[in-house]
Amino acid sequence: MSHAVPAAELPQRRQMAAGMRLSARQFLRNPAAVAGLVVLVLICLAAMFAPWIAPRDPVRISLATKLRPPGPEFWLGTDFFGRDVLSRLIHGARVSLSVGILVISFSTIVGVPLGLFAGMVGGRLDNILMRLMDALLTFPPLLLGVAIVGLLGPDLRNVTLGLGIVQVPVLVRLVRASALAAREDTYVMAARALGASNLRIAMRHVLRNIMSPIVVQLTIGFSAAIIAEASLSFLGLGTQPPQPSWGRDLAEARRYMADAPWLFLAPTGAIMLSVLAVNFVGDGLRDALDPRSWRSRRKEKA
Repeated sequence: MSHAVPAAELPQRRQMAAGMRLSARQFLRNPAAVAGLVVLVLICLAAMFAPWIAPRDPVRISLATKLRPPGPEFWLGTDFFGRDVLSRLIHGARVSLSVGILVISFSTIVGVPLGLFAGMVGGRLDNILMRLMDALLTFPPLLLGVAIVGLLGPDLRNVTLGLGIVQVPVLVRLVRASALAAREDTYVMAARALGASNLRIAMRHVLRNIMSPIVVQLTIGFSAAIIAEASLSFLGLGTQPPQPSWGRDLAEARRYMADAPWLFLAPTGAIMLSVLAVNFVGDGLRDALDPRSWRSRRKEKA
């Protein structure tokens, strides 16, 4: 059974759809953002179809082919156990991307409601929540992640939980600041005058109009999670052997940097390419979702 859309909401929905189309066009006009999106999509597809794309088993040991340089048989060479570096690189992308997605999902589920609550309610509860977030922000992010993983044990789930907790305070403060600014706007005051509850105002009006900074922050958090996961795996607190991981492969390649530099260059290049692609997409989204940047670019062209 279909539900009719109230007539009062139709103009608002049409305006939102037009704004999304305009933002998409602005995003596509940014060459760096489009290039980053293409690279990110290719990395995601490679990670999704890794069992079918990877030329060899990433954990299969073959001492007869150890430390082979890149060539026609092994495009990125082999490591000290004879494992194919390209196959480990493709399968390692699954770990980094899955951690990044889970971290931003956790931080969104926890951070956005807390930030909205603090911004809309205020008062003593807001002060208590912000002091708690300030206490978490006093710790360096990677050090806090190391402490959490050290307490819970070296495991990929614990890494995801630790990095998610690290990301929550940043998102809470961002959402709270945006909600404080948005709740004084005319449309919020009009909704409040018509008798709308704080929950309805927060979900239907405030959250809808502060999505731009949230989306940009999530892209930043995604790239930060990729780097942090690689750092924790490098320290031995993330994925455990023989599971492929960019950070773990970097740690194991340290002993062979002089004799087999491809072992170090391959995961380093993968991390750098992924982070650059995410950052380019984040910059493109920031410009596409901010009408002020459109005006500035038009003035520069004029």
